[in-house]
Amino acid sequence: MAKKITKSLIKDHKVRLEKDRQEITVQIEELAKDDPFADPDHASDNAAIDTDVREQVGHETIVAEIKDLQRKLKDINLALEKIKKSRYGYCEKCGLEISLARLKLIPEVRYCVEDERKLYS
Repeated sequence: MAKKITKSLIKDHKVRLEKDRQEITVQIEELAKDDPFADPDHASDNAAIDTDVREQVGHETIVAEIKDLQRKLKDINLALEKIKKSRYGYCEKCGLEISLARLKLIPEVRYCVEDERKLYS
């Protein structure tokens, strides 16, 4: 018999999600500061071509990392909103309960395994 989502589990996940949200927000801020294009002198520094290439690659890498973190942050915020509305732990597609194992692994998960497979296959 599958275990049910309890108030205690939801409370634990809320704490974890809030902690993850704070950590991700800090990571995004730090990455933005490390972006070579964030330097106001970047446009006028007359750097060598190889330096420009390294800066471009560094910028693109940081932008990609920030996008991934922002996507995760969005999912975390959605999960916290679901907790407020007493809808946490239910698949957004089929409405069925998401397995506890999946929720413990990815507390911000939006879909059950079956629907996630359908979405990304």
